[in-house]
Amino acid sequence: MVQQNAEILAGICITQLIKEGMPICYEGICHAFDMKTMQIIFGGPEQAIFGITMTQMGKYYGFPVYVNSGLTNALIPDAQAGLECVSTLLPSVIAGADIFGHMGIAGADQAASLDMLILQAEIISFVESIVRNVKIDMDSLTFDIIKNVGPKGTFINQKHTRKHFKKELWFPTLLNRDSHDNWIKKGKNSILQECRKKKEEILKNLPKKSIDSNLENEINTFMKKAKKELL
Repeated sequence: MVQQNAEILAGICITQLIKEGMPICYEGICHAFDMKTMQIIFGGPEQAIFGITMTQMGKYYGFPVYVNSGLTNALIPDAQAGLECVSTLLPSVIAGADIFGHMGIAGADQAASLDMLILQAEIISFVESIVRNVKIDMDSLTFDIIKNVGPKGTFINQKHTRKHFKKELWFPTLLNRDSHDNWIKKGKNSILQECRKKKEEILKNLPKKSIDSNLENEINTFMKKAKKELL
């Protein structure tokens, strides 16, 4: 962190010498190193600590902050991916970070994955709901409704419930909240299967955009040349 902070500040000084007043984002992308696998750690508790402390450093200097949080070492969208993404993203959000990058990565920069991106979109929505502003007033406290419903009543059929529940509750698009029987009837899908299902639906319904044939040929030529040089 000390080394990276020095490098970031040096970069800021250089950019300001080139163009004074250029907008700056403090990018804290620290990672620890796994001594067993020889891989960088994307989703461990160390990454959560880096996200918090680098955010504090950037805010101390008065900059908007970019951190590498919400990522995972998992190779597929599974329980590990969910655990690591949430446990690193949420602390950084609470700490006040502004930008979170490199979503859609599987296995610590080993590959890009649309399936992982779908899972992370759900996680981001989840976290955004946690840190949203909660309105507390006499209307939300509903003392009169609680009194009228009584110990044996229900709030489900109340007009107040119908009016407020959609903005008070978070509704997942991937996570399962069904009973065990309903989950079986619907195919017993894992989170990976749900991610792939949603991905296919999105890709199927993408608006079709055609590009100029000359531009397409130019892109294909560039890609062939790049592959040849890389291989």
